[in-house]
Amino acid sequence: MNLNNYIRDVQDFPKEGILFKDISPLLSNPEAFKFTVDKMAEDIKWADAIVWLDARGFIFWAALSYKLGIPFVPVRKPGKLPYETKSIDYDLEYWSNTLEIHTDAVKKWDNVVIVDDLLATGWTAAATIELVEWLWANVLSCHFVIHLEFLKWEEKLNNDNIYSLLKY
Repeated sequence: MNLNNYIRDVQDFPKEGILFKDISPLLSNPEAFKFTVDKMAEDIKWADAIVWLDARGFIFWAALSYKLGIPFVPVRKPGKLPYETKSIDYDLEYWSNTLEIHTDAVKKWDNVVIVDDLLATGWTAAATIELVEWLWANVLSCHFVIHLEFLKWEEKLNNDNIYSLLKY
């Protein structure tokens, strides 16, 4: 299946000059969504948990968690998690942001996989890795549906542990 057929380009979103890769057509097609989840699951091995990123990353965690039989751990924007949290501030492509994780989200030395829909600059994934490592867990790999190769994410992430289904 060619997943490129299920990615829509939206010009000037979220701001002028940006070509946004919209996954809505992929999500609205059951066969394409199933194919995406199955392909992502093939590369996830030996994980104790899936860490998902707010906001669109959560779409894939539930299906992957169910398919692989491992728990999921939310990493969210401030004020969205009800228990004690650890937070980190970081920069995005267009603004600054903060992420939080529950302080008891993973156990010491757990092996986790980070899942999101898009790898752009790498700042969000790098911040999530730092949060997970603060909890003394190991990040095995990061898995993305789309990877924007031209945005120099390699400066923030180890290239050996990055998996993506589509590259632009």
